Amino acid sequence: MEQENVAVVVHSAGVLKLETVPVPDPGPDEVLLQMHSVGICGSDVHYWQHGRIGDFVLTKPMILGHEASGRVLKTGSAVKHLKPGDRVAIEPGVPREIDEFCKNGRYNLSPSIFFCATPPDNGNLCRYYVHNASFCYKLPDSVTFEEGALIEPLSVGIHACRRAGVTLGSRVFICGAGPIGLVCLLIAKAMGAAQVVICDLSAERLQKAKEMGADFIIQVAGEMPQVLADRVKGLLGCMPEISVECTGVESCIQTSIYATRSGGVLVLVGLGPEMVKVPIVNAAVREVDIRGIFRYCNTWPMAISMLASKKVNVKPLVTHRFPLEKALEAFETTRRGLGVKVIIRCNVTDEEP
Repeated sequence: MEQENVAVVVHSAGVLKLETVPVPDPGPDEVLLQMHSVGICGSDVHYWQHGRIGDFVLTKPMILGHEASGRVLKTGSAVKHLKPGDRVAIEPGVPREIDEFCKNGRYNLSPSIFFCATPPDNGNLCRYYVHNASFCYKLPDSVTFEEGALIEPLSVGIHACRRAGVTLGSRVFICGAGPIGLVCLLIAKAMGAAQVVICDLSAERLQKAKEMGADFIIQVAGEMPQVLADRVKGLLGCMPEISVECTGVESCIQTSIYATRSGGVLVLVGLGPEMVKVPIVNAAVREVDIRGIFRYCNTWPMAISMLASKKVNVKPLVTHRFPLEKALEAFETTRRGLGVKVIIRCNVTDEEP
């Protein structure tokens, strides 16, 4: 190996370190990857700040990172579809057993799934990383490593829009213009949504949403949920059939219920407190379907073909780039909410974008 295997490790709430760890050896079904681009997600920052997310609690040091791409260095004896030198995007969730959820195609719901950077499983924010080869997807030459890393957040948008039933002519309301709200915007448009309205507190993020194809933007200024829902209706000229809630904030969930047309669908993407007060009777009597999502499944092939065909452009999402040596600075940038997506470059010798 040309370089030491440096990794970004969270030890406990508030304790984040750059450390040297051993270079792993791939098993028969695995590949050893030289990591290239890794995005920082809000969940990475949450583990650093709080040491837990819901029931997932940090009990030992864990390598962060799950939005990633890299280059194959070595393949396990049973790997047939990849070879050294291949550029790949990594799907971070790998089922450990073929249970009922895997059999019916919803492997993301398997309770024993391995998932990068979710305790106790290590992530891939390091120089060298081993992953199941079936969950490494070869990137065409026209798709950059950086785009490959962004397939992970893009997959959340694909899964959310599939669950919502976005189709030709849909009118969509998106609550929150952070990275996930923006990928939901991109995918809703690519799936044929006629009009998308997006709201946020931040004027800067709304400007980015406008650049990325939002038809209408609403800067939220503390209005009551019903008032905000009326603003959505006023801009679209009708209530949207689909709402996608990306904040997890109680008032935003309330707004999304009030805003959604009778017979429509609300997808809850953002996760907030465990208990939330919502106008459930309003949703019930108007037959508004409320659906949750958990990560994604079967999205990488679709995302790769959309990026390769230029149907979707994720490049504007990246606002900051840091080398691995400056990862702590990169995490601080994300924690402070600067820009949209921060990417860490793990391999200083690889000039490819």
